[in-house]
Amino acid sequence: MRIALFEPEIAGNVGAVLRLGACFGAAVDLVEPMGFAWDDRRVRRTAMDYIDHVAVARHAGFAAFRQSIGAQRLVLFTTKSRQSAYAFDFRPDDVLLFGKESAGVPAEVAAVCDARLCIPMRPQVRSMNLATTVALALGEALRQTGTLPGSP
Repeated sequence: MRIALFEPEIAGNVGAVLRLGACFGAAVDLVEPMGFAWDDRRVRRTAMDYIDHVAVARHAGFAAFRQSIGAQRLVLFTTKSRQSAYAFDFRPDDVLLFGKESAGVPAEVAAVCDARLCIPMRPQVRSMNLATTVALALGEALRQTGTLPGSP
């Protein structure tokens, strides 16, 4: 299972996702451009020493990223979907894609994804924090596929 962040804008969110990837054994793909310098100290501060325990790949753009994953299924998480992540059948080799904090992904990126899912929430609110959304999505995908660390 892989996590992909499309043009992330907030260093602290990327750091938190890197730490999550390290804890759950999920590689992280970063689709550039990012809204901060990669050497931003906030990434390392949030990821702490966990950054040394996660496979990170940076891609010059969406086309390069898409080519790198080959035939793996690309599953987009978006507030524009009504299909719940909890009613979806994940596969162990899925790539979970999350858009930039301020705008998600453009329509042409969403169009090439194999599935578009949401994390159900109350209608009075617009969205969750990126790292929180990734944690919920990855946890459910790993639970469904029996690949949570320490699973029997």
